[in-house]
Amino acid sequence: MRGIRGAITVEQDEKADIWQAAAEMVTAMLQENDIAPEDIGAAIFSQTEDLVSAFPSAGVRSRVPGFDLVPLFDARQLAIEGSTPMCIRALLLVDTDRAQRDIHHIYLGRAKQLRPDLVK
Repeated sequence: MRGIRGAITVEQDEKADIWQAAAEMVTAMLQENDIAPEDIGAAIFSQTEDLVSAFPSAGVRSRVPGFDLVPLFDARQLAIEGSTPMCIRALLLVDTDRAQRDIHHIYLGRAKQLRPDLVK
């Protein structure tokens, strides 16, 4: 089992924007790591306290095929001074034979600043 991290930002606190961003992030995580939804043991999402209009997991479940049976969990990101605002984060726990060094973590939008060492 491996963890795959992802993060993305939105420009406004709107349900459609949160759902679209979460689906975009997870789709990129799946594609970059050649993972199918049935390979996922669980997915954990968090978002900063300035995002209150929607659950990112609901967007993923409704917009990414195959997520109807994946266990999903949402949480609020810690409110740390200076942290990236309007940010959605994900952790996919997946069954894979890939080595840790071969996992591709996904950081999109302003979230690229969280891990510039991992951004292509």
